[in-house]
Amino acid sequence: MKVEIWSDVVCPWCAIGKRRFEKALAQFAHRDEVEVTWRSFELDPAAPQEREGDLAEHLASKYGVSREQADGMHRQMTETAAADGWEFHFEHARGGNTFDAHRLIHLGGERGVQDAVKERLLRAYLTEGERIGDPETLVRLGAEAGLDADEAREVLASDRFADEVRADERQAQAFGINGVPFFVIDRTYGVSGAQPAETLVEVLDTAWEKSHPRQVLTPAGRDGDTCADGSCSI
Repeated sequence: MKVEIWSDVVCPWCAIGKRRFEKALAQFAHRDEVEVTWRSFELDPAAPQEREGDLAEHLASKYGVSREQADGMHRQMTETAAADGWEFHFEHARGGNTFDAHRLIHLGGERGVQDAVKERLLRAYLTEGERIGDPETLVRLGAEAGLDADEAREVLASDRFADEVRADERQAQAFGINGVPFFVIDRTYGVSGAQPAETLVEVLDTAWEKSHPRQVLTPAGRDGDTCADGSCSI
């Protein structure tokens, strides 16, 4: 079974959704047969490499709220994330363009460490205040997640994986995805948002049963003895 997850590395709900999905997958009976792929989604494709000002200031300007209200939104999100094992520090976050980060995640997919790269970039932005749009920072973070630093640097100095990122984003548009995280299972079931683990387990179970229906086998020429409609065969 294949699970594709559209998300961005500067999205706090995407980090929370990742933890909840991991919890759901740990409870899923067929977890060893699930292939997980991280897909690209830029919340702000026009963002500069590094945005001036702190995150609360940007949030207040974007949504037309006061600085105090923006800080309150961050406190509430931090408390929500803590319940799922994250330690957010929005006061240190340094916003910026995430296109190169998504290219690095695609490289991680090719090298078998995609989940580790995704995890490292989420933590770098949401917890550690790393410069998420800076190529050299990305090279270092990628190496910490298992990528070869020289290859990561070569990728970011080229346009490699740019087409893959854009293809992910076109597919998101085709699916009608306008918010992340968004989970797609076997290109049949879609789940929007950081749903509770219990909900995700139910979806995984339903998708598995749909693609792996139980077959009833009866020897040729003989029906099994059964009871039905208040009577039994004799």
